[in-house]
Amino acid sequence: MLPMMLVISIVMGIVPLLGIAWTIATGTVTTVDGLFMSLILLTLSAVFFLNAFWELRDRGALAFLDKKKVAAVATPKVPTNVTAKETPKAAAPAAPAPAAPPIKDPKSEESEG
Repeated sequence: MLPMMLVISIVMGIVPLLGIAWTIATGTVTTVDGLFMSLILLTLSAVFFLNAFWELRDRGALAFLDKKKVAAVATPKVPTNVTAKETPKAAAPAAPAPAAPPIKDPKSEESEG
């Protein structure tokens, strides 16, 4: 059974679309009030459908939309240019960094003299 939040989000996403259909049916969509009412109702519908989308994605119901992960899981990468006879060569040890000369504090020189 679908969780209640998902059902409420879908229903509340459809209700504003019915309001837009009513605005078109009555002919008030051509007025400024009708235009802004339609934009507000579309925004409300988009918010509720976005919430439903996130709910479905969190439940794993939209896994088919993520083609990159599905393809990566289905075909594991196997290197074809490495043979069983080849062994990796050991890397030469890195040369040690030259030591920096110690930095003298100018205040200590003044106190000495």
